Amino acid sequence: MKKAILATKVGMTQIFDQDGMLIPVTVLQAGPCVVTQVKTVENDGYSAVQVGFGEKKEKTMNKDAAGNKEINRRHGINKPEKGHLQKAGVSGKRFLKEFRFDNAEEYNLKDEIKADIFAEGDRVDATAISKGKGYQGTIKRYGQHRGPMAHGSKFHRHQGSNGACSSPSRVFKGKGMPGHMGSVQITVQNLTVVKVDAEKNLLLVKGTVPGPKKCLVTIKETVKAAE
Repeated sequence: MKKAILATKVGMTQIFDQDGMLIPVTVLQAGPCVVTQVKTVENDGYSAVQVGFGEKKEKTMNKDAAGNKEINRRHGINKPEKGHLQKAGVSGKRFLKEFRFDNAEEYNLKDEIKADIFAEGDRVDATAISKGKGYQGTIKRYGQHRGPMAHGSKFHRHQGSNGACSSPSRVFKGKGMPGHMGSVQITVQNLTVVKVDAEKNLLLVKGTVPGPKKCLVTIKETVKAAE
């Protein structure tokens, strides 16, 4: 892998290509990312580049009139994170992630990775945490069929038979049951980069990308190119 970047999801829109065809696209705020650490085989046992994305301030403690301590910014970076980033000469970052680049030794601390590393027509893989749906039944969760909706029916949206009573006298693993849906990591492969706005660090990717707006999205060059 030679190209990757962190981004946040802006939303979806549609554009027209040169032939007048409408293309649904997802807009991603890709970078700029800053190199916060370069890992080498000699020091760390493997070669990788750690990048930071998004600004994040330091935790602060204020005192009220009575002299009691109050946390003013409890979601800021802590002291170990602050020391790690100060060593690289970088301000506080909200996200840190490693990429195992083939050319990791070519990067230096504080180098910027921007959206222009990708070009129109590139194929990428997008990874993000999907939207959480909460506790859902089997019809929504797995697409199972419902029962008759007539008045005499007492079976409408139940998941159906779970298993035989005598043999094997148990429910098999993997049986579709109601439960928590969504909020899992999903990777969509072979998405096409339709447009790159280098000035605003925007990537327009054809189709949908997992996750809600403002979520973190990892964009990598695809590992399984389309035939």
